[in-house]
Amino acid sequence: MQTEIIISGFGGQGTLYAGQLLAYAAMDEGKHVTWIPSYGPEMRGGTANCTVVISDDEIGSPTVLNPTAVLVMNLPSLDKYESLVKPGGWLIVNESMVNRTPDAPNAHVILLPANAIAQEIGNERAANMVMLGALQANLHLLPEGALERALHAHTAERLKKFITMNIQALARGAEYAA
Repeated sequence: MQTEIIISGFGGQGTLYAGQLLAYAAMDEGKHVTWIPSYGPEMRGGTANCTVVISDDEIGSPTVLNPTAVLVMNLPSLDKYESLVKPGGWLIVNESMVNRTPDAPNAHVILLPANAIAQEIGNERAANMVMLGALQANLHLLPEGALERALHAHTAERLKKFITMNIQALARGAEYAA
């Protein structure tokens, strides 16, 4: 089985990190993975997105036309990607940063106040983990605890102080979206 995911938002929202963590977690579970980041020259404040493909078999191409899931962190990302979600796929929207109703009639849509949930945890920058938790809760891409194990295994030493908060954010996103 192959699952294709696009994660998109402004630079600085952690979209690339969320995709990278998902890729590491899948790789640690023995899956075939591609992770393709893309960002504008501005980085912080510019557009940033990544494509993650997770498969039980070899991946023929990392290019994604109609993803199984799209996580959108802001309105420009919703405008760009909502029509691309494949029928029966998932559109997970950070409604803290989006001021309109998504138009994806053939997709499962989850509106998630990711920034607000992350603020409750103590750091708005954890919104990316809230979104990733919602994805995992609905797609069950990986075994339980895989994302948490990947956080412990692949977080740089200087950032390990944020692991507990990120695990809380994953749990809150999963809880909210389940």
